Amino acid sequence: MRRAQALRRLPSVSAAVFRRGEVVWKEALGLANVEERVATTPDTQYRIGSVTKTFTAVAVMQLRDEGRLTLEDPLERHVPGTRHGALTLRGLLSHFSGLQREIPGEIWENLEQAKERDLLETLPEAESVLRPGQEWHYSNLAFELLGEVVQRVSGEPYRERVRTRLLEPLGLARTTWVPEPPFARGYLVEAYGDSVRPEAPTEIPGIGAAGQLWSTSPDLCRWGAFLAEPDPAVLDPETAREMHGFQAMADLETWSLGWGLGIELFRRGDRIFAGHTGGMPGFVTILSYSRKEHVGSVVLMSSGAPDPGEQTGLLLTEKAIELLAEPSVWEPVAEAPEAIAPLLGRWWSEGYEFVFSYREGRLHARPATALPTAPPAVFAPDGDDRFRTLSGSERGELLRVVRNEAGEVEKLYWATYPFTRDQRAFSE
Repeated sequence: MRRAQALRRLPSVSAAVFRRGEVVWKEALGLANVEERVATTPDTQYRIGSVTKTFTAVAVMQLRDEGRLTLEDPLERHVPGTRHGALTLRGLLSHFSGLQREIPGEIWENLEQAKERDLLETLPEAESVLRPGQEWHYSNLAFELLGEVVQRVSGEPYRERVRTRLLEPLGLARTTWVPEPPFARGYLVEAYGDSVRPEAPTEIPGIGAAGQLWSTSPDLCRWGAFLAEPDPAVLDPETAREMHGFQAMADLETWSLGWGLGIELFRRGDRIFAGHTGGMPGFVTILSYSRKEHVGSVVLMSSGAPDPGEQTGLLLTEKAIELLAEPSVWEPVAEAPEAIAPLLGRWWSEGYEFVFSYREGRLHARPATALPTAPPAVFAPDGDDRFRTLSGSERGELLRVVRNEAGEVEKLYWATYPFTRDQRAFSE
């Protein structure tokens, strides 16, 4: 962290590492206020920019789970009268809508104090720069519209909805819409010298749902741990899994950056990290975590100059996993149930061998050649001699058991493909 602070010439940086819901390391270096020589601390707030979008995405998904909207709903259903009404909520969440990047106007040049009401007043001027679904294109405007959807569907002001349904239930007391002391000041670091220029404080309500929140590294750790492994009272774990599912590829050259539903997906070698980056005048943020290892990190910086903050944060998460990831402690369980025991062992289909096993109270299946660390397909009972696939490439498909006249298991049908105990050609 000290090397990164010196190399990147950061006025201040606050970082933390979490495992599951616990903050296991935190540190802060530098000056939160250069002019007054005020040192930063882990409790110092920073502007987190677009990490705010993850809160907006969860607010949308909560409403979906309540049955008050669907992801395939056109925008027109909830925000009538816009010429972009055919865009779906799913497209807006995954930056696949084709909408222009920002609210119409040059707010980043003159830092115009845009109001929420201006969003809909200027929307007719907004361009669809790409066809919906044609190509990934980042859009703050899309998330501002999602904030409007949250407000209209819930019947509550957007910020109040986020506060009462997310910030308060999760104990994120240092995550706020306006800065509360102690907070860091944002700076531009001179390119050819070691001096800094303070960025003017900016309150831009018109981009609230896309990037207005302030937070601390411990608070964002708690948020990251929630996204990785949510409290079911706040968000259904299956909904969190859905949010982390791939929707669009942002980096078509190296396939190193993809998008879920409001969630960034970073590829580092063989690992996929989730989270989000954020940037506002004078600030850079990255939240990244591994859902598999339940380990992640937060890095908050008070410099808005172009900076590989993403790589700094991903490296921190990568190193944290090496140090902190713990394998689960194995414990014996009861024997497989009578309905599952005859299914265990080796089966063949399409000339390939599969192994069915009983693990952690579930029926599992994986190719015989798969590495032990490869995730298996997992099944849940779905009636007599029927199982539904919960994970893997055949997720959602039916596994059906066929018995002979003596009641013995003769074959399986998984996703309609026959599985037999010996290797057979299709014609056999």
